[in-house]
Amino acid sequence: MLLCSLQLKISSQRLPQIQAQVTSLTDRLGPYKYLHNQGLYSALSLRLLGQQLSQLETDVGVVHSQLNNAQTKKLSKEVVKLRTHVDRLETADLVNMKAVKEKLRYLKNNVESCKSIPKDFRGQDRNCLTGLITSISDPVTTKLSPFGTSYISGSWGKQAQMENEDQKYSYWIQLLDTSHNWGTWVRVYQNYEDFMASTNHKDFKFASSYSHPNAIEGPSAVLYGKALYYHCYRSADICRYDLETHEVKRVTLPGTGVGFNNKFPYCYYDCRFNGDIDVEADETGLWALYATLGNHGNLVISRLVWDGETKTLNVTQTWETRLFKKAVSNAFMVCSVMYATRYVNEYREEVFYAFDTATGKEDNSLAIPLEKVAKGVASLSYNPTNKQIYMYNDGYLLAYQAYF
Repeated sequence: MLLCSLQLKISSQRLPQIQAQVTSLTDRLGPYKYLHNQGLYSALSLRLLGQQLSQLETDVGVVHSQLNNAQTKKLSKEVVKLRTHVDRLETADLVNMKAVKEKLRYLKNNVESCKSIPKDFRGQDRNCLTGLITSISDPVTTKLSPFGTSYISGSWGKQAQMENEDQKYSYWIQLLDTSHNWGTWVRVYQNYEDFMASTNHKDFKFASSYSHPNAIEGPSAVLYGKALYYHCYRSADICRYDLETHEVKRVTLPGTGVGFNNKFPYCYYDCRFNGDIDVEADETGLWALYATLGNHGNLVISRLVWDGETKTLNVTQTWETRLFKKAVSNAFMVCSVMYATRYVNEYREEVFYAFDTATGKEDNSLAIPLEKVAKGVASLSYNPTNKQIYMYNDGYLLAYQAYF
């Protein structure tokens, strides 16, 4: 009985203090309500105010449970009213924040598009004047990997630098031979006939072990000129291995929380382990496709440039898309446009999305079928020298003709 009397006395003494806190919070909420009604956005310390209100709700609840009189009932109603206002403002704050972020993404993409691409870059290749890909042929090349179907991850293709006249290393294949995640070498062939017959090849080893910093991670690489470009082992870096000097140069991709080590692999139906960072080539050069925490796991496109004079690999531009990377089975670049695919069934993929870096516009209404012979797509890349698309399909090597 004595304890109850003491609790009531303490609660009664705290009432004026709590009443003052409610009045203070109500007054502080005024400016936020004004800004909201005027259509203005201001995050300021609204979150702190909400935290203080949560503590006040707890205090009022304790006092009301002990006294349960007209004054505590009034306080409880005032706190409930305050909570309604704060929640409404926080919801508006979240909506405004998303709107602001989307506007910033749009403006940033436009700046990137204007920054360094020459105005007439689309005239550099007449195929780029005709717009998006309209169709893709059935496979024009179907070949089993020289190592069989036990190596389900890797990439292959034709040397992709258009102005390169030296075809010493024409076709190539790169397998991930350690847990289907990492690799240390690339095999090259002088011509298509040797490649198809799996003869007269030359192997290049660019890392001493799969855990070496220069090892390749994930099933994506491209032979561009006399160098192999790929994702460096457990890093946010792109590596460039020179087949003549055997030197490895690298560059770190921009962005907050670049995904690697299976953070944002291509997925959709069945995730391809460590497919986080994808290196591609097209008529305009080299590209990296990846996702970042800062862009909420959505695909990011960065343009890569090799400076032959300074011997440095650089990132010159970056665009952020709204396409969640793990909802995509693979992607490739054509004429500065990123195309993304999704799984349809065991024998078909579908190109369903395009993002044009020249305009910042996207198209998610595409439905271009892409036939395959096995379920999993480890890598997909376009080659500007012959307008073909190369797929590493669970150990099968497929090539398609792209039509514009």
